[in-house]
Amino acid sequence: MTLSARAEDVPTPGFLPSTAQASAWIEADPAVASARLAAEAANHGGAAIAAGPHEWTARVQGQRRSYQDSGARSNEWTAALERAIRVNGKAGLDRQLRDLEVELGRARLGEARHEAARTLADAWTGVIVAKRQHALLRDQLAIAMSNLDVVTKRQRAGDASALDSNVAQGDIGSIARDVSQAATEVVKAEATLRVRFAAVVPDGIVLPPPQTPVWPEAQWRERVLEEADPIKTAETEWRRAGVTAARARADRIADPTVGVFAANEAMRNERVVGLSISIPFGGSYRSARALQAGKETDALQAALDQTRREIELEAAQTYAEATGSLERWRIASETARLSAESARLMQRAYGLGAADLQALLLARRQATDAARAAVQAQGEAVRWEMRLLIDAHLIWDLAQD
Repeated sequence: MTLSARAEDVPTPGFLPSTAQASAWIEADPAVASARLAAEAANHGGAAIAAGPHEWTARVQGQRRSYQDSGARSNEWTAALERAIRVNGKAGLDRQLRDLEVELGRARLGEARHEAARTLADAWTGVIVAKRQHALLRDQLAIAMSNLDVVTKRQRAGDASALDSNVAQGDIGSIARDVSQAATEVVKAEATLRVRFAAVVPDGIVLPPPQTPVWPEAQWRERVLEEADPIKTAETEWRRAGVTAARARADRIADPTVGVFAANEAMRNERVVGLSISIPFGGSYRSARALQAGKETDALQAALDQTRREIELEAAQTYAEATGSLERWRIASETARLSAESARLMQRAYGLGAADLQALLLARRQATDAARAAVQAQGEAVRWEMRLLIDAHLIWDLAQD
């Protein structure tokens, strides 16, 4: 089964916006809109290249001739219509340049869409993670307040000291500060998504458990290299440079200018109709330009090779991050589970009078930190998993670029 066929079997993860909604947001992104207008400009530029730079030229000349022997005067005129003609295969090369200009505009548009999709997925995931962190801390704040109530009741009963009350109140203040910071992070994450894409994450959206990549690394890398928009852009620029170099070599033979003219002379007794042709002689300027275009093609070949290596390296690093972050999430999740169990047992022990408040708050703080780390690890793992899907153009119809 080919990669293209297998790509059809990868559904868009349910926590992400639908393909229709994501495509609308991506198309409205300013960077994508700019690239789309540039692609439209490239279409017009390509049409101009194919049409060629030569235009029809009308030339009219008037003169008065005086005859010395008779003193007579003759009003005479000449009218000509001229145009340069592309020779040496230049018209065909210009049509190739037109097609490459259009192709380059599409490649750059695809690159802009790809980057916008990356940003959208990262921002969307960031909002969900920020909301989850905020909710987790609010739950811990509620537990801290409940602990303070228990301490207050014990203090009244003579089983707790004023120090315990102060410690419990300090714990509430510490967690309340974290809740405030988490609320700020939610606002910032939502602002990023709203300002860039005018998008909002609906309530109730949660991150799924991260999944192992469905393909081995070699197949992911092959797919990413096949779909990489920067490679398409660099390759098209190199091909365009090659045709431009061929055009410069062909231009060493200058285009002749062909025209027709009519003249009225000798007091309208002579009428002239004829053809004209003028041929510039190519010099060192045209030869130097051809050599320059050839070297520019070589430079873009090297740039293309560099782009391929950079994309291949990035694909390998992304795959490593996706698999590594999955393992880190599993470790963090297990640590959070154990810490939560320890905090639950410590809470029970405190209720039975078998543990002091300091030990309880330490266990609670450790459980909170472990839970937050697990949420963060899950967000990172999902973010890298989505990066794999986007770089391989497997979701949101990015493969249609």
